[in-house]
Amino acid sequence: MAVEFRLVLAGDPPVAEVAALTAADPREVPRPTSNPALFSARLYDQRGYAITVRAGSDGYWDAEADGEARWEWEPATYVSVTFSMRADDIVEKGIPNMVAAVRRVLASRTEDAALVQDGNYLLLTRADGIIHTHRPDWWHHYHLDGSFPG
Repeated sequence: MAVEFRLVLAGDPPVAEVAALTAADPREVPRPTSNPALFSARLYDQRGYAITVRAGSDGYWDAEADGEARWEWEPATYVSVTFSMRADDIVEKGIPNMVAAVRRVLASRTEDAALVQDGNYLLLTRADGIIHTHRPDWWHHYHLDGSFPG
């Protein structure tokens, strides 16, 4: 069973720049595919995930936030960073490396952003420069409390 996390940045940040920010090592930078708006890398052995970075328009995301509250977001343009993880790598490699990549991207970019798990669960938002984590039990379960001070 695979688990997918998606970081979405609103607006038109350069896809290649966002892809470069995800890499902890220059050899791991996602590379362009035949589509110039799509970059990817298979980093299962190194980081516990495959990553895809792509630009899009007319976005729509909805997810369960804290409790049963629904969250919806419709950025006109965006760049999404998708982390696809295998279940056996998720705890030891996947999630810690993904959170580090998200931290690098958010530290270097200023766009409004959201991090969603499996298209269902809102984990993080940034609006007007303020980061807010959601689902505190998830962050606590993976020992990531305080990873993103608001």
